Amino acid sequence: MPETDNKSARAQTFRTRLAQAIRTAGISQSALARDIGVDRSTLSQALSDQGARLPGAHVVGACAQVLGVSSDWLLGISDRPESAADLMSNSVSMSQAPRAFVDDQLFVWHQEARGYKIRHVPAALPDMLKTDDMLAWEYGPHLRRTAQQAINASRDRLDLMLDATSEYEIALPLYELECFVRGAGYYRGLPAPVRLAQCDHMIRLTRQLYPRLRLYQFDARRLYSAPITIFGPLIAVLYTGGHYMAFRDRARIDIFTQDFDTLLREASHTARDFPDLLNEMRALIR
Repeated sequence: MPETDNKSARAQTFRTRLAQAIRTAGISQSALARDIGVDRSTLSQALSDQGARLPGAHVVGACAQVLGVSSDWLLGISDRPESAADLMSNSVSMSQAPRAFVDDQLFVWHQEARGYKIRHVPAALPDMLKTDDMLAWEYGPHLRRTAQQAINASRDRLDLMLDATSEYEIALPLYELECFVRGAGYYRGLPAPVRLAQCDHMIRLTRQLYPRLRLYQFDARRLYSAPITIFGPLIAVLYTGGHYMAFRDRARIDIFTQDFDTLLREASHTARDFPDLLNEMRALIR
């Protein structure tokens, strides 16, 4: 009996959703029957039959293709009406990424995720935790983007974090901090007074904002992560340098979240330790 009830429920779901898809598509039953290659009576029976019988797979598939929905949705297996191709197209998108942290789309994603935990692996030090002098040194040389734009955008992100109910978890490779305090690699040429002020600024903010803001350090010789921001369960955004790759399907977001959580589990230092660690590393600045 339960199996029969289950079949009847699925058949009823199919009839309801097929009728809904026909209305949404603005197509007549006769036109649909013609497009899928069956008699109109066959389609009428599929819509009016009150039993547990479903039409053949070829009819279900043809209806889904013509109406622009998925067979799984018609059969009640999925709650998403989009076809597989549309789901893939909607779940992954690309947009240009400016050199400085001034992309309006990125700000929209932050606002959209208010109230959720935001996980972030930055490409360098987190822009929203940088001093004005640091941002001016970093973004001043780049064409089409002024340092002041970067400064204003950074302040907007920090203000959003101070005002919002979101939590921020940031994972940094240890070598990033070492290169920064020593003025090596990417930070070569950054004056010592700017580095000292930047250290003091980050120490103050990470103490002030803990536990809403938590910074962790991981050993990049053991683990690696590309720059990524995960906006709660809503979207995961990979930064490629010239573009953002945004993923909205839950399966991929869960995978990226699991990878990020691995960085935290394997972190060399906890978020509570970060201000003291940076204060110790501050002595290396020359």
